[in-house]
Amino acid sequence: QVQLVESGGGLVQPGGSLRLSCTASGFIFGANVMYWYRQAPGKERDMVALISGGGGTNYANSVRGRFTISRDNAKNTVYLQMNSLKPEDTAVYYCRTVVGNIPYWGQGTQVTVSS
Repeated sequence: QVQLVESGGGLVQPGGSLRLSCTASGFIFGANVMYWYRQAPGKERDMVALISGGGGTNYANSVRGRFTISRDNAKNTVYLQMNSLKPEDTAVYYCRTVVGNIPYWGQGTQVTVSS
């Protein structure tokens, strides 16, 4: 079955960096668009970035220029490099994909930006 497992979250000071990873299984990874979403306390889950199977990317305005999404199809893994982190980036970050018109989510990884 489809599985998405995130890792790499943690506590970081403002201005710092983190790299999140999402390792996938149970589907043809290289053919799928992969997404990163985030959800802050009391807010809706919003898309942060996406990457197509061919490597095309798109970003939310709030993270463009600071975050970079990438993928390694040989490792079935998608990454989110987050630089110049701000307190407002604090959230649970989720990996997402769609297989057979069904959305799948990982369990999420907490990112906290605080001094």
